Amino acid sequence: MRDESLADLLGGRRGAVDATVPPLAFAAGWLATGQSLWGGVTAALVAGVAVAIWRVARGAKPGAALVGLLAVCLAALIAVRTGRAADFFLIQLVSNAASALLWTVSIALRWPLLGLIVGAVLRQRTRWRSDPDLLRAYGRASWIWVMQYAIRLAVFLPLYAADQVAALGVARAALTWPLVAACLAVSWWVIRRTLPADHPGPRHPVTPAPPAPRDAAHRGDDEGTRREGEHARDRVSGPAAGS
Repeated sequence: MRDESLADLLGGRRGAVDATVPPLAFAAGWLATGQSLWGGVTAALVAGVAVAIWRVARGAKPGAALVGLLAVCLAALIAVRTGRAADFFLIQLVSNAASALLWTVSIALRWPLLGLIVGAVLRQRTRWRSDPDLLRAYGRASWIWVMQYAIRLAVFLPLYAADQVAALGVARAALTWPLVAACLAVSWWVIRRTLPADHPGPRHPVTPAPPAPRDAAHRGDDEGTRREGEHARDRVSGPAAGS
C-alpha cells in the first residue's frame, strides 16, 4: 500500500484551524468587555469576516468561506436572542450530537460515512463498496470519528451547563484541529491494519472478479451427457411398452 495518510486524501488542516478563530474571539471579547455579550458577539463577527476574507485570498471557494461566516452569524444570533453567552456554542453541541448519531447509523447500514467522504474526494462514487476489505476498513475506522464527537460532547456539555464561556472557547480550540488530527491519524492506522498487506489502498478498490463463463467444451459435454441419458431411457421404456 502506498505510504499516504488520510489527511493527504482529505486535504489540509485549514478548515479545522479556521473554525477555532471566531469562538476564541468571542470568548476573548466577552472577557475583555467585562463579560458583555455584545462585546463577544462583535469580536466573533469581526473574526469571522476576517477569516472569510483570508480564506478567499488563499484560494478557497467563496461559497465555502460564506458558509463558515454564516455559521458564526447564526451562533451570534442565537446568543443575542437568548441573552446567554454560552448559547454561542449551542450549535456546536447540537452538530456534534447529530454527527455522532449520523456516523453510527451509517456504520450500522454498511454505508460508513468515512467511505462516502473519501470516495467522493477520490471521485470513486460508491465503487469502494464493491471491495469487501475496504468496506470493512471504512466501517471500523468510522468508529474513531464517532468517538471524536462523543469526546467533544463529554467536554462541552458540563461547561455549557455551568455557563463557563471562556472554558468553552478554549475547549473549542483544543478539540478542533488537535482532535481532528488525532482522529485522522488513528483512523488511517485502523484502515491500514484492517486492509490485507497486498491491498493497493483506498485509491484503488479491489472488486471481486466475476465468475468465469463455462467454456464451449464443457457445455458440449453436458449436452452429450443429457442426450445419452435420454437414449438410455428410450431403450428401457421401449421393451416395457412392447410387453
